[in-house]
Order: sequence, then structure tokens, then C-alpha cells
Amino acid sequence: MFKNIDVEKVLKTALSSGGDLAEIFAERTTTTAISHEDKKVERVVSGIDAGYGIRVIKDGHTSYGYTNDAAELMNVAVSLRGATTPKQSLLSSCAHEIATPPSVARNDESSIQLIARAANAAWSKDPKIVQVQVNFRDTNRKIWIANSEGLSVQDEKKDRIMIVIVIASKDGVTQTGMEPAFGDFDPERMADAASRRALLMLGAKHAPKGLMPVVISSSAGGTMMHEAVGHGLEADLAGQGLSVFKDKMGEQVASWIVTVVDDGTMEGMRGSFRYDDEGNPSQRTVLIENGILKAYLQSNITAKRMGMKPTGNGRRESYRNRPIPRMANTIVTKGNDDPEKLVASVSKGLFVRKMGGGQVNTINGDFVFEAQEAYLIENGKVGEPVRGATLIGNGPKVLMEIDMVGSDIGYGIGTCGKEGQGVPVSHGMPTIRIPSMTIGGA
Repeated sequence: MFKNIDVEKVLKTALSSGGDLAEIFAERTTTTAISHEDKKVERVVSGIDAGYGIRVIKDGHTSYGYTNDAAELMNVAVSLRGATTPKQSLLSSCAHEIATPPSVARNDESSIQLIARAANAAWSKDPKIVQVQVNFRDTNRKIWIANSEGLSVQDEKKDRIMIVIVIASKDGVTQTGMEPAFGDFDPERMADAASRRALLMLGAKHAPKGLMPVVISSSAGGTMMHEAVGHGLEADLAGQGLSVFKDKMGEQVASWIVTVVDDGTMEGMRGSFRYDDEGNPSQRTVLIENGILKAYLQSNITAKRMGMKPTGNGRRESYRNRPIPRMANTIVTKGNDDPEKLVASVSKGLFVRKMGGGQVNTINGDFVFEAQEAYLIENGKVGEPVRGATLIGNGPKVLMEIDMVGSDIGYGIGTCGKEGQGVPVSHGMPTIRIPSMTIGGA
């Protein structure tokens, strides 16, 4: 992407009226997306999105512009000269998203057959299944980064994801089961998991409501911790006073048995990469260690503002966006407790096997999360399934109250949204016990 481009001249032009740093970010992403619905392939789209972003930083302020025409790079650099206030210039904002007709894209029969296997397997499970959707996306993202400090790196990231969604209905009740996977897929297993969840919740009674002990299984992944804790540890939010963890460095913010890390180096994880979108190597950052807040997730700009080092978490959705602090793979590390003992220790409570979506207020830490698959705990055993359960609480309070952490661990995947940008992430967590939590039910 930098071929036939005078990188040094563009960078010097961007800085010609002053500035601390100029950077060129180039990207070329190829994508194939397939959607299977109503027992047929509904949509097949493949395309290329390529372009360049230029960033100028002066006194902690950012000016940003982008183009998908290499011949316009110098014009973008000229427009950004002398930037002194935060702004984002959106120049030449059309993108090369080239839709390939289905007749051409269908040459990738292996992917289409994989998706059809998942859909057919789900439809065959039960007559109560009324809708099946399978979404597949295969992305290959190549980036190049050069800046006025002499940095020059490139990286490539492949992202292959499939999601099976099953809807079951009976007597006016409708329930949804969903199963995502990253990398290599077992379509029949995914179809079975999504179908089983939808059918199970279809026959479940309404969840009780009120205060009770909650055990969250490792199979739920770390969705709740990602949302309720991870975002609050991103340095831009903490630095702007938009995080409950602001000015808490070195203080106890969690139970002493809780350690949280963000690790972009983990092999085979969806949130991993060699370099972040500022050219910093990915790394393992200990955020909370034995309950003590040790670090925030930093980009270059936030690290400089806080007098700290970048953590390799400056990420962006594409060349159209400036980089901001984002999570990679956020993990609550394993504990020492037998997972079965966590359930056995509860006489009456809730066991959450799979988390759904939720909302969190990073300023005060309050959250609400849906339990996609949950069961009552009765006399130390997992009992009957319940539907409609929501977990209501406060991130820092829940962190402090976790009193058992399992020796197992499970992982989940997602696309994390922030400031209109989505990036691929993973999250993980052992089985944990929270002795008292508010459950919203029917």
C-alpha cells in the first residue's frame, strides 16, 4: 500500500506547521459474508475495502483525515497542517466496497456447504423451531503503519466467524438460542447448542426475582466482566472521569482472589494481533492483580497524558477511524476452587450457563445483563431451567464480593462497540460465585 508513495514527504507536509507526531495508517481488507435464512442462501457478498488514514497529534489534540485514493494523500496531509484543536476531517470518504455477484462468490462452495450443514442440522431438531439463521464472515485485514518517529510496521489478521441463531415457538412463547464460533467450525455441534438452548428455554418457567447467590459458569465466557469491568479500565474513559475506576490506581477494587488481564498475544484468540493500530507490539497487561488495580489499557495519547507506557491497545475499526484504547482478550484468571463446589455451596440460588447481552454505565459501574441460559440451584445441585433472568448489579461491588473462583476457564467471542467503532475481541472467565446479587425476573 505504500508503494509509489513518498511516505517521508507526506509526513513532513502534515507536520510542516508544527505538531508532535504524524502517522499514516494504510489498510486493505477483503471480506466474504454469507447469510443463510429461510432454508436457503439469502445473501453472498464479497468485497475489498482499502484506504489511508493520516493522523496529526499536537499538544495531545488529534486531527484525522482519510482517503481511499493514494493520489489524494498529499492533499489530506496539507489539510491537517497546523491542527491545534481536536477534530476529525473526513476527506474522500467513499470506500471501495466491491460487491461480488453471488454467481461469482459461490465458487467458495466449502463455506456455503458448511453453513448449509449448520442450518439443516438445526431445522431437523424439532418441529417447534420456526426460524434458523446462519451468518458467516471471513475477513483478511492487512495494515501498514508509518510515522514521523521512524516507526514502520505491518501486520495481517484473519478473522473467520460463524453464528447460528435458532428461534423456537410454542403456545405464544418464543425463545432464541445462539451459538457463535471463531476459526474452525463444527456446524452440527453449533446447531445442536443453539437449538437445545432455544428449546430448553421454551419449556422453562419464569425466573424468580430478588436477592440470591449467583454462580456464573465458565461456559458463559467473560461477557459480564468485559462490559462491567473492562470498559472502565480503558484509559480514555478513566482519564475523562467517565469510569468508576478513575484515580483508583494501586487501590483495592476487587476481591483478593480476583486477577484480571488483557492479553493480545494469546494464540488462536479472536482479539489477538501482533501489532495494535498504532504500531505497538501486543502484550499481556495485568489490570487487576489480587484485587489491586495495576494498570489501564493505553493508547499512545492516553499513555502520554497519564505519564505511563502504551499497552498495545490502540485499536481502530478501519482506516476511517482514529485509534482509541480498546480491549483485546480480557480474562479473569483461574482460581483454586473446584467448580462443582461452587454450586454445592449454594442451597438456593441461580446458575448461569450462558450470558446474553447487557448494558453498563461506566461512570458508576451499574449494569444489567440478560442470562441466555440459567437454572435454579436447589440444595447444592443445578435444578430446573428458568427464563427471563437478568443480573442487576454494580461492577466494582460485584468484583469485591466474589468469594469463590473456579480452577476452570472458558472463553467467548464478540465484536465490541465503542464510539461507533467495532473491533473483534475475546473474553474469558472461570466459574465464579457471587454470594448475593439482584435477579430481575418475570
